[in-house]
Amino acid sequence: MSNCCCNKEELIALDKKHVWHHLTQHKTFETSDPAIYVKGEGMRITDINGKQYIDAVSGGVWTVNVGYGRKEIVDAVSKQMMELCYFANGIGNIPTIKFSQKLIEKMPGLNRVYLSNSGSEANEKAFKIVRQIGQLKHGGKKTGILYRYRDYHGTTIGTLSACGQFERKVQYGPFAPGFYEFPDMDSYRTKFEHNDELGKKMALQMEEVIQKVGEDEIGGVIVEPMTAGGGILIPPAGYYETMQEICKKYGILLIMDEVVCGLGRTGKWFGYQHFNVQPDIVTMAKGVASGYAPISCTVTTEDVFQDFINDPADHDGYFRDISTFGGCTAGPAAALVNIDIIEREHLLENCAAMGDYLLEGFKGLKDKHAIIGDVRGKGLFAGIEMVKDRATKEPIAEPIANAMVGAAKEAGVIIGKTSRSFRDLNNTLTLCPALIATKSDIEEIVAGLDKAFTAIEKKFNL
Repeated sequence: MSNCCCNKEELIALDKKHVWHHLTQHKTFETSDPAIYVKGEGMRITDINGKQYIDAVSGGVWTVNVGYGRKEIVDAVSKQMMELCYFANGIGNIPTIKFSQKLIEKMPGLNRVYLSNSGSEANEKAFKIVRQIGQLKHGGKKTGILYRYRDYHGTTIGTLSACGQFERKVQYGPFAPGFYEFPDMDSYRTKFEHNDELGKKMALQMEEVIQKVGEDEIGGVIVEPMTAGGGILIPPAGYYETMQEICKKYGILLIMDEVVCGLGRTGKWFGYQHFNVQPDIVTMAKGVASGYAPISCTVTTEDVFQDFINDPADHDGYFRDISTFGGCTAGPAAALVNIDIIEREHLLENCAAMGDYLLEGFKGLKDKHAIIGDVRGKGLFAGIEMVKDRATKEPIAEPIANAMVGAAKEAGVIIGKTSRSFRDLNNTLTLCPALIATKSDIEEIVAGLDKAFTAIEKKFNL
């Protein structure tokens, strides 16, 4: 606050007058004030009124993986910006080179790093790669892209064309042609019997869509390794192994969208590494630099890269794409230190251990609160699905789920939920604490949720 000439009331008034907030109906600000946060330290956020919260969603959208106030990242970014803040990425620079090498060390089987500035943009690059390969190698065929119901891949018209969430895309069409949806991997609500064949049966639903559309049409499939904003869905055993077999059978490039799960969120460097699968393309953003600078990556195998190595006289034979802010050196400078912190502080191991502890706490809450239908997660990537009736699994009304988020905040814990995603499944609470979380942090989060559930049950007579 010391760096601002405005007092609290002036800042709130200016916010209401000039700021257009993301995912917000501003009509509510006619009778209430917007939240304004002014400081972050470790896992704590302080608002403009001086109230402190524990942040259980890492910056609201699962980004600040190593926590707030990391001076060494700030110093590295500052130093790099003084040396060379920017040059278009058609030309090399030192932080991009060093970061790319370090990143590839964590991704066996992949070899090329393409930088841009957001997860949406990273996925757009992946789509363009698939479509151009269709032109270069398949005579204009195999340009279609499969996507999965309940997955989310970005906010541009292109990525919304591959969005499996109704409310994210409603009113924004018409969309790009050549995108085809296949069913989700929700084990909690699956139509299949729970047995050793569940993962295989769920994955085979993708093949049914390929056969319906035509194998000559489909060139790629994009999935989140674990569905994030669509409800924290963890694939059953055998799911991705079967999907990989299908991709090889039909010559389809497998794109893993690691925008949320990447850089340690699930207890491994990348979510797909929990499964026996080798993607052709991996995209990432959010935790790559833990929010200290904008950066995203589209990482490919050498085979994919080599499809674009052609006669220089061929004006159409290379990847004709550019990202302005893929040339900002602050991003890779921050990302390089971010990886160093994760390694040095053993945050992958901590994430796995604290994730188990968090799920234990959630199971205890489920035993106590009948409104909880299911708890699930991997690492510090976890969800609590709220239901009206456990037997029928009828989702709780969205206003009650919204009230639960507010009650948790009142108890000092910032959480998220599936929001602006579906008409009937905006009922899952989402939690993604920073990878630095301790047992006491987890206990504080669980205790805050317990208090909030009790308050909601009393308020709505549940």
